[in-house]
Amino acid sequence: MASRGSIWFCFFVLSLIAAISAGESEEKEFVLTLDHSNFTETVSKHDFIVVEFYAPWCGHCKKLAPEFEKAASILHSHDPPVVLAKIDANEEANKDLATQYEIKGFPTLKILRNGGKSIQEYKGPREADGIVEYLKKQSGPASVEIKSKEDASSFIGDKKIVIVGVFPKFSGQEFENFLAVADKLRSDYEFGHTLDAKHLPSGESSVTGPLVRLFKPFDELFVDFQDFNVDVLEKFVEESSIPIVTVFNNDPINHPYVIKFFNSPNAKAMLFTNFSSEASDSFKTKYHETAQQLKGQGIVFLLGDVEASQGAFQYFGVKEDQVPLIIIQTNDGQKYLKPNLEPDHIAPWLKEYKEGKLLPYKKSEPIPEVNNEPVKVVVADSLHDMVNNSGKNVLLEFYAPWCGHCKKLAPILEEVAISYQSDPDVVIAKLDATANDIPNDTFDVKGYPAVYFRSASGKLVQYEGDRTKEDIIGFIEKNRDKANVAQEESTKGKDEL
Repeated sequence: MASRGSIWFCFFVLSLIAAISAGESEEKEFVLTLDHSNFTETVSKHDFIVVEFYAPWCGHCKKLAPEFEKAASILHSHDPPVVLAKIDANEEANKDLATQYEIKGFPTLKILRNGGKSIQEYKGPREADGIVEYLKKQSGPASVEIKSKEDASSFIGDKKIVIVGVFPKFSGQEFENFLAVADKLRSDYEFGHTLDAKHLPSGESSVTGPLVRLFKPFDELFVDFQDFNVDVLEKFVEESSIPIVTVFNNDPINHPYVIKFFNSPNAKAMLFTNFSSEASDSFKTKYHETAQQLKGQGIVFLLGDVEASQGAFQYFGVKEDQVPLIIIQTNDGQKYLKPNLEPDHIAPWLKEYKEGKLLPYKKSEPIPEVNNEPVKVVVADSLHDMVNNSGKNVLLEFYAPWCGHCKKLAPILEEVAISYQSDPDVVIAKLDATANDIPNDTFDVKGYPAVYFRSASGKLVQYEGDRTKEDIIGFIEKNRDKANVAQEESTKGKDEL
């Protein structure tokens, strides 16, 4: 693997060659280069500007660069011109801007409107022609007028979600609210408006509006709505754009709906089956019927093909031999699971969930039969007994097997554990956070390794010192309780009852 120094050297040479070539050919660069000194001033001057946040070492950024430049050269002559810009978000002086715009990966493209007052994610293609087409729509009106059946036919189609407002006139509070929602959601959906419902597919001559009709390529194909409160209308669009049952397989046409499913604020029911099995149709029918009955009751539904769901199995800690299986995950992190189910189990099991009769499922490795190494192994099923209820002072590391920092810390923790082998009141332990569920109301694990210390009397503190044997031992000695202290705390609590 190339070192960081050699990567930067290659980048420098490539940049130098590019600069010489540009000088020789005198080609104009159409993508504006921004930094912390001119970013705010430049953005404030434009009603519409697209900014790429990139890092010089990022391979995807290098692949995007020529496509982005080509798109910028085409859009430069658009009426009105569409401005594309870029900023090195990896540059130290620009990192505050990267934080402000919540940049979590590279490249990230943002559409900034009204002098930067409105910020939207770019969700379009990454090749020049697609970028141009997408941004022409994004820079135009949030909603386009439909004047004929031909307009409606070419605009709506049968493979995408389109929202059309029907109005007796293009004015008034309902129309203004519709445009406000269109402007807010335009990066996800296409919006149109018309004075005549007869232009629309399934149009009725008696409909005069105001009314919103959402067309979709699944379920009932279109649905009408007449509440023009901005928040209510936005919620209607978002909820109606998720199928009653989202299909998760290897077909890319379903991927946008899968993303919407996982972004939903509702509890998520996921049924995993083998789509090629004889029982598949029966599962699909029963699941769809149940989902229809529970529509609007705070649950969204996904049907996953076992072939495409290996990542999900690993995440939830389940195995393929448990298929057909159904999992419910709630927003507070609780999970409920029923493996090896039959089609007729679906409705009764979901009824039990709705009635609060199910016990949560916890992903856990097996409790080790032998656990005599200096650093003890903790799993989800032994966390309470070995840490929370042990009456001992426990230093617990949450780690990931692939984490380099964790591998570096491992021998140091072993040395610490050996130092305490003759002290029965101190335990050094570790838990694989990728294979076990962690109670997030107790431990706030955002990265690895995360090290917590729980004293014998129950005081919990996160270790944030240097990862040396001496510092860790010093931390333990500072925060530990003696066994009799824990006993006194327990006795005191009983006396007070």
